Amino acid sequence: MKLWKISQEKNRGYETYDSAVVAADTEAEAKRMSPGKGDDITTHSTGSWVVDPAYVQCEYLGEAKTGTHKGVICASYNAG
Repeated sequence: MKLWKISQEKNRGYETYDSAVVAADTEAEAKRMSPGKGDDITTHSTGSWVVDPAYVQCEYLGEAKTGTHKGVICASYNAG
């Protein structure tokens, strides 16, 4: 399991996420995670994140601690 910082600049403003740290096996898997719920962005959209992985920037942070579960570790939300 690896740690990734995901971010997006397409869907900005109040009530949106701008970035998150997620645990995923691959970069492609990380880009598909929704910061709000951790599920696949192409099948679930709340309007607070992008729905296309092409708009997600992804940065590898390092290896996760043994036993870390796949999903969102923390997220940055712009409340309104």
